[in-house]
Amino acid sequence: MNTTPPTEAQDRPARLTVGVVGAGRVGPALAASLQLAGHRPVAVSGVSDASVRRAAALLPDVPVVSPAEVLQRAELVLLTVPDDALPGLVAGLAETGAVRPGQLLVHTSGRFGTAVLDPATRAGALPLALHPAMTFTGTRVDVQRLAGCSFGVTAPEPLRMAAEALVIEMGGEPEWIEEGARPLYHAALAIGANHLVTLVAQAMELLREAGVGAPDRMLGPLLGAALDNALRSGDAALTGPVARGDAGTVAAHVSELRKHAPQSVAGYLAMARTTADRALAHGLLKPELAEDLLDVLANVGDGTGTSGISTGGTPPSPGDHRESPSGDHREGSDGPREGSSDDRREDPSDGPREDPPGDHPEEGDR
Repeated sequence: MNTTPPTEAQDRPARLTVGVVGAGRVGPALAASLQLAGHRPVAVSGVSDASVRRAAALLPDVPVVSPAEVLQRAELVLLTVPDDALPGLVAGLAETGAVRPGQLLVHTSGRFGTAVLDPATRAGALPLALHPAMTFTGTRVDVQRLAGCSFGVTAPEPLRMAAEALVIEMGGEPEWIEEGARPLYHAALAIGANHLVTLVAQAMELLREAGVGAPDRMLGPLLGAALDNALRSGDAALTGPVARGDAGTVAAHVSELRKHAPQSVAGYLAMARTTADRALAHGLLKPELAEDLLDVLANVGDGTGTSGISTGGTPPSPGDHRESPSGDHREGSDGPREGSSDDRREDPSDGPREDPPGDHPEEGDR
């Protein structure tokens, strides 16, 4: 984590005027963070009522203008629009002559590097890709959460130091990502963060169906500990019936899901197969126990399966993986092996839920 105390704004050179194109949840928060570092927000573009409210809350007294006027007023421009809207926006700004030579043009897409800014670069802009690896609420709390947040940084080599300096000024931690690795980098974050939300929401629905009155309170300590263990130990943190090879328990799970939540079966099977494969490869699941487990996962789609649910491809053969040392089989609780810790959970009092995406393509969740 960056622990260097910030210097006073007046002691820093090269303070910049800042503009935001697309007042979604990300842009105003980044601009507000840059303002704390001594830069000066001068213009923001937004169309929907929600985006105008966000801009007013995070950037009070900063005028809401057109995207072209944002570029006219600012030396550093944040293009904080949805990924699919970014190429067209850049091309349009370049074609209309809105881009000025020497202007720093920063986008926050995880998917793209700086090549997407090529039309603007040819017009003289200085391209930077700075992607904060964090989920945003669109409120003031986001500015606080940027402290210690990793940013995926991609830039031409001569601009690398400038890009990393901007991240550090926002309180973040720069992590260099090569241009060609951006899609893989972004896919990894989507698996970890976006899919996690889906899994947690699904788990809470199933607990309610089972009669649990406060599924969030039940899951909080368990998931907090599981996340902490996974970040510390990777695959070694795997627990539960799949990692233990409890084929009967997995079969019972699938049977109950068929009855109560058939839409969850395909996801459960996909994750169970992936978990079994990783547990086998890392010596956590004994091949002789895996055989019955993989039979259960492979045969769900036969006469006992749920109609219309695909069970995917052929499961991995136990022989394809390294055999675990004898005596590694763990019994007992499915819970995390290390002490329960929910330090990573988000306190509901931290702020409101995230706004839904805006109704204009320049806004969305950026």
